[in-house]
Amino acid sequence: MTDNFTLESFSQNPFYQEVNRRLVALARLRPGQRVVDLGAGTGAVTRLLVSEVACGENAEVIAVEPSQSAIEVARRNLENLSDAVVRFVQGGAERFSQLVRKPVDAVFFCNAIHLVKEKAAVVQQVYGGLREGGTFSFNTSFFQGAEPPESLQFYRRWMMKALRFLREQHGLAPDKAMRALARQPLSRDDYVALLEGNGFRVRENEIVPVPMTLKGFEDISQYSLFIEGAMPGVPFGPASEALKHGARGAFQELGLETSPRNWLLVVACKE
Repeated sequence: MTDNFTLESFSQNPFYQEVNRRLVALARLRPGQRVVDLGAGTGAVTRLLVSEVACGENAEVIAVEPSQSAIEVARRNLENLSDAVVRFVQGGAERFSQLVRKPVDAVFFCNAIHLVKEKAAVVQQVYGGLREGGTFSFNTSFFQGAEPPESLQFYRRWMMKALRFLREQHGLAPDKAMRALARQPLSRDDYVALLEGNGFRVRENEIVPVPMTLKGFEDISQYSLFIEGAMPGVPFGPASEALKHGARGAFQELGLETSPRNWLLVVACKE
């Protein structure tokens, strides 16, 4: 069922590609390095990483992804790449030390660290898997402060309209017990403390406002992990339909062309 609810469409949005390009640029990769793309999805960031390390001897990008269906899509998306070795490994970030055995120069984790329950354990494994001087780079749009004050009216209307549509059209509602168990997102300072507490030095730490389009909100409404967080316990089909309906209604009522969302970009060094 989740094969139809991937991040593929969202990953094609220009604003998403640009924020990932910015993170990759901040990491200062060099040709010939060995790099890991954690939570690689369908390969959008993997392609960016290949372009940075390609043409150097021993260049390799290891794409780690828990979904086999996403890996299959990534293989097709990247089949024309020949300047660096791309190796696909199925598994989650929690198993990093088992999946990546040899030291690497850099690890990227794009818009997924917020999904990890045991963040400290993953950060420790990444630290152990990096060479001295290696970097751990991640971004996330789900942290305390991700929603600028000027966007709050949109988010309230989006969810209100989506929940009403879900109830009226499908007779469904999110599971309140599951929603109550939702994890509180970390703040920017929390992430810095997490990294520094596990041996890293934070080199880059910035918040980038990103103007998201209606298409972007519709596309993220098609992604299984977002649906589970926004409407826990609701089947993906009705939940996705309701979220898209709510986003369209909120954009129309507020006369929006875009709605801003902040992204946190962090690059940390192993010294």
